[in-house]
Amino acid sequence: MELGTIGIWSLAFTHGDRAEAQDAAAELEELGYGAVWLGGSPGGNPCGDLVTAAEVLAATSAIAVTTACVSIWERTPNRLAAAYHALPPHQRNRLLIGLGVSHADFVGRYREPYHALRSYLDELDAVAAPLPSTARFIGAHGPQMSRLAAARSRGVHPYLVDPAHTTWARSMLGEGPMLALEQTVILHTSAEAARAKARTMLAPYLQLRNYRSAWLRGGFTAEDLALGGSNRLIDALFAWGSQDKIMARLTEHRQAGADHVAVQVVTDTPGTFARQAWRDLAPERVTA
Repeated sequence: MELGTIGIWSLAFTHGDRAEAQDAAAELEELGYGAVWLGGSPGGNPCGDLVTAAEVLAATSAIAVTTACVSIWERTPNRLAAAYHALPPHQRNRLLIGLGVSHADFVGRYREPYHALRSYLDELDAVAAPLPSTARFIGAHGPQMSRLAAARSRGVHPYLVDPAHTTWARSMLGEGPMLALEQTVILHTSAEAARAKARTMLAPYLQLRNYRSAWLRGGFTAEDLALGGSNRLIDALFAWGSQDKIMARLTEHRQAGADHVAVQVVTDTPGTFARQAWRDLAPERVTA
């Protein structure tokens, strides 16, 4: 399974209209994107993201489909593996399962994340029909989680990171494991407007300990994380401006060692299919 250089990360696939999700995925495939990243988890069905994945896979023929990310607290290893193997082989061959430890703010039974994830992976490997390590990604930012991901999965999927983190992550992972990061973009050339949109999107993440720790570890300061985020933080985490400027950021990640960049376009209404922006950012414009 190949992810290609560029994919699209969007909440719309799990929170938007299901028929449009299929149509949009088919168009992304035609545009040359290598992967569709299903952002977030739909409510109701505890395996709803895999239901969505099956629908997107059925509407396409070659593009990879990836969940980003399944919370280990919401799905038992048995249930996740069973849902994966319930799909026909020709769909499983294009499906990757992103796994994450979520946040203590959202999970009542939250415990030390590294050991919880390691135990979860042990259980995934022990079920009668395991979820293969080559079919899973880990949402990792720090050294411990990245090493675990390198040993027990296809690679890592960092979220809200800058090119400096990409350089660090590649040095940590070595040449083998895949580095497939998310890059949030804002197609707006006004610095004031773009940064305002970025701060609105970033606000909930600034309250989460895991993200704050990662950014502080990456060289940002407490002042950078205050008052909605400094311009320095915003400009590092978000690619904003003209199409050429955004393309330059995607290329910068690639040159820093990323195998794949999952582009998330900020929209005025979360969960909107940003189809014109996806057309404007088609992969052939990104250099290796």
